[in-house]
Amino acid sequence: MLDPRRWLILIVLCLSALVLVIDNMALSVAVPALSRDLHADAQDIQWILDSYMLVFAGSLLTCGSLSDRFGRRRVMIIGLVIFGGASVGATLAATPLQLILDRVAMGIGGALIMPSTLSILITVFDAAERRRAMAVWGAVSMLGLVGSPLLGGVLISHFWWGAIFLINVPIVGLAVVAALVLMPESTGPWRRPDPLGAVLSVAGMTALVWTIIELPRNGIHSAATLATGSVAVVGLVGFVAWENHTPEPMVPLGLFRDRDFTGGSSALTLVQIGNGGLMLALTQYLQSVLGYSPTTAGLTFIPMALSSLLGNTFGAKAGGRLGCRTLTVAGLMVMAAGSLLLAALRADSGFGMVAMALLVFGAGSGLALPAAVTALMGAVPAEQAGVGSALNSTLSQAGAALGVAILGSILSSRFTAAMPESAPDQARRSIGDALATAARTGDDTLATAARHAFTTAMSGSFLAGATGIVMAALLARALLRSRASATADVSARIRSMSGTRQLGPRQ
Repeated sequence: MLDPRRWLILIVLCLSALVLVIDNMALSVAVPALSRDLHADAQDIQWILDSYMLVFAGSLLTCGSLSDRFGRRRVMIIGLVIFGGASVGATLAATPLQLILDRVAMGIGGALIMPSTLSILITVFDAAERRRAMAVWGAVSMLGLVGSPLLGGVLISHFWWGAIFLINVPIVGLAVVAALVLMPESTGPWRRPDPLGAVLSVAGMTALVWTIIELPRNGIHSAATLATGSVAVVGLVGFVAWENHTPEPMVPLGLFRDRDFTGGSSALTLVQIGNGGLMLALTQYLQSVLGYSPTTAGLTFIPMALSSLLGNTFGAKAGGRLGCRTLTVAGLMVMAAGSLLLAALRADSGFGMVAMALLVFGAGSGLALPAAVTALMGAVPAEQAGVGSALNSTLSQAGAALGVAILGSILSSRFTAAMPESAPDQARRSIGDALATAARTGDDTLATAARHAFTTAMSGSFLAGATGIVMAALLARALLRSRASATADVSARIRSMSGTRQLGPRQ
């Protein structure tokens, strides 16, 4: 029987996911203030931004397994408390090191929260309503993603950088109280702990994300890259081998035998690689090239938020008729078109061109991403919901980190190549350095050249992103099942889930 409070429970889940999105994206506009007030150098800033992702991605699989074993509501509440406490600590940080340690704690809290939200969602809602619930969850996440730079700009303008962490506290408090009052507890069947699997997954994923983050700075042939890359390969290969060997695996790798899970997770990973650098490149373009303030730059993303909501709404209503594959492929192709429009931006483009590109991109993401998540999460048995959602989140985080590394590297190298040979060496490193040099020397020609060079470099990164998104669409078209075959398989799937530990191959 469906829980009569399920839509109220969805609000709690949305709040829990929203706090993670808002914090990380709002932090991106606080970099100048952090540099000034904490006397943080470039390396400090890099660690303040990356420490969260490093711990978050590395801990997801283990935390998803914990939620299935010890209770999804319990683990989510513990994660919220840790995240809220670390947010309070971050507002009081007086040195870069203190803030980095608080971000590490927030990463642990986030890793406990995220798998539980999706797993609770798929256990509370049945297949008939899950698509609408997933669309709402996705829309709220997109609103947080797009609105958080604006929120961060407003908070920093009127208060101080610590306000972007302090805003988490009332949201966390509301989510904890609501979870205690409204949310039922759910667990998977009791399994023996898998400590070796947990160690291998944390070591392998942490080393992988570390390698991806540091790759643009160290280069592929450096000793640091080779060392951490080797740890990642050994850890992840060992993890897969052990999980296939042990009778009580932490992660059900048999999920990958399911076409919907493999197709949905692979498409989402490629999309994250493709659009991983969007916010990084576009926020710099809006502020450094077009001269927008942080608040105005945040307002520029409103068309993307609105079109994403419309895409979500349409997908929720038409998904049952069209199926996840059709919506995913169509949405991804629209996203690719939006990336091509972003690649066509110039140093003198007006707001209309930017808004049109973001409108198209947002509509595509609103159609594609909830449909892909619905497809892959529909392939996860209820008793493995926590670790299944963690596996999805882990692949997405790895894709996002890889996308930032790849597209960030393209952006940096193309910027240097597009700058005039006569420009000072420091001005050829980044647009920030170039504009600072131009302001110090009064060289307007250098500033103009830097803006054109950055726009050229950004176009290259968006073209690369569009390529990744098209690849994701092709993969989704090949692997995701059509609506007809999915409907025909429902009864067989229910029978196969009964009393089994892993999913078998789908016919």
